[in-house]
Amino acid sequence: MEFNKCTRCGSFYVSTGDVCPKCITKDNLELGTFQNYVQENGLNNSLESVSNQTGISIKNLNRFISYGGFNND
Repeated sequence: MEFNKCTRCGSFYVSTGDVCPKCITKDNLELGTFQNYVQENGLNNSLESVSNQTGISIKNLNRFISYGGFNND
């Protein structure tokens, strides 16, 4: 384990992953929401539009996209 800074809230924590233990539940919920959105709509809309429709910040959308595995089908 290493000392990390949470990508969601900015808190420092000692654990694995890019979000702190306090943010992991919300992060997983938003990731699931984004995955469902992509399955239903693809990635044809702008990130601003996706953010407005899902309530997920553009910062977090960019992070989720960087995880990979999202097809534009």
